[in-house]
This record gives sequence, structure tokens and C-alpha cells, in this order.
Amino acid sequence: MPAEANRPGALPVASATVIDDPQLPPEPPGEDAVGEASEAAAASEGAAQRMRRIDSSPGALKIAKALRRLLPGDPDYGDRLSTGGSEPSQVLGQRVAALTAERPSALREVGLSALQVWQSLSAAPGGSAAYAEVAILFTDLVDFSRWALEAGDDAAIRLLRLVGEATEPAVEAEGGWVVKRLGDGLMAVFDEPQPAVDAALAAGAALTGIEVDGYRPRLRAGVHFGRAQKVGGDYLGVDVNVAARVAAAAGADEVLVSEAARVLLTTEELKLRRRWMFRAKGAPDDLKVYAVKPAG
Repeated sequence: MPAEANRPGALPVASATVIDDPQLPPEPPGEDAVGEASEAAAASEGAAQRMRRIDSSPGALKIAKALRRLLPGDPDYGDRLSTGGSEPSQVLGQRVAALTAERPSALREVGLSALQVWQSLSAAPGGSAAYAEVAILFTDLVDFSRWALEAGDDAAIRLLRLVGEATEPAVEAEGGWVVKRLGDGLMAVFDEPQPAVDAALAAGAALTGIEVDGYRPRLRAGVHFGRAQKVGGDYLGVDVNVAARVAAAAGADEVLVSEAARVLLTTEELKLRRRWMFRAKGAPDDLKVYAVKPAG
């Protein structure tokens, strides 16, 4: 070490260590790093293009659709009919179908397959099969439309709120499921005809005491037992139409049941009377219908 460094008052010798200034900008990547990043981006884009080609290829699409046919539920799930409704599987189905509507996609089919199975496992009456045997109930109010024309919308809506609060709990109490509301009526399904009839009778009785602008609602109802297909949030099929025709033929405070429903009734607390003059457009000519009342 030089002698000057040991003299009193001499300045210390600067260290040779270099400290990076944090305020200095980082050095730009070298040509090698830029090249590697470009190659990685190109490889990623190439893989994405290959995936898109495979996803839209006729072969992959055919396989995905064939696999859907082996799964429970509706293999055509994803169209407007099957995804109509507000259940989670239906809402998701609407969005998946909308996002992938522009081109055929095997991944779209895979996504809809999962929703197809989910929808088929719903807890609605009739189980998980696409077709199921169910008791179908239709109701409506006698002379409601004529009254509503004069009473106006506010009065009509006020009445329908009261009717809904009175009748729908009767359906739910008997294990039924309200499929849809039809203006002044509803459609519901049950596992068996007996609870459907009990719900219809209870719903009619629950309207006693309701009055809006001089109108006292009187219920008519029809119950039929048959096969129906659950599509989206609805039930469809010939037997659904028959149930609607049976209900339309009922009078005020009357519940009609078809022969198919009558033979499965399990209680002796009902009185049945054959409706001999029953005729309904869209119903079988040999359809037998009975009016049902409590035996007491």
C-alpha cells in the first residue's frame, strides 16, 4: 500500500467494487433472447392453428357428436328449444351455443355434452330420462279474459298475483313442479295422478274469498297421465296436448281426469262421474273423461 495512504488526514483509497444505479434503464435483451421469444410465439401460434383445424375438422366433429348420443339426456341439447328456460344448465347452454355458433366445433360439443348430462339429472318429476311417464295438470280461470278486457291491466295483474299465491303452494305441497305459467293458468307435472288431482282440488278451494273489481276467480282443471319429453324447461308431446284439451273442457270449479289418470287414482275419498259428451279437437276420439269431486 502506498505510504500516502497511511499519513494522517489522507483520503481513503476508493474500492474497485461497482454498484449498479437502480435508476438506470435495464440493458435491452440481446439478439439471442429476442430470437428465442419470437420462436416461442411462433410455436404457440402454430399450435393454436393446429388445434383450431382439429376442432373444426369433420372427423373430430363426427366423433364428438357420436359420443353425445351415448350420454344420458338430450343429444341435441344446445338449440333454442332445449336451452329455453332459466335453470343454470339452460343459461350456460345458451351462452355456450351463442359463443360457438359461428363455426362447427368439437369442443363446443364436448361442452354441451357436460351440460346435457347435468340437465338430464335435474330433480324435476319424471326422473332423468328424456321421456318420462308423468301426470300432467293444466288449470285456468273461467271468464278471466272477458273480465280483464274491462277491468284493465292493473286489476288483472293484481288478481293473478293473488291467484298465484293461493294455487301454486297447493301444487308444491303435493310434490308437483310448475313447468310454466300460462296467463291465468299453469301447467304442472307430478309423478302420479293422485297428487295432481289433490293439488287441483286444493287449488280450486284456495280461491274462495278472492275478489278483485267484482270478479271472483273460479278454477277449471284437467289431469292426464302419459309420456312426455322434457326439453329445456318444458315438457312436450302428444299427451301434453291431451291434458290441455281435457282441462279446456272442464267447467267452473270442475276437475276432469282422463281414463289413463283415473285408473291410477289411489284414494276412495273421491267421487267420479263419467263425462259422456266429451269431445275435444286434438284429443283421441275414444278418450274417456271423468269429473272428480271430493266424496264428502
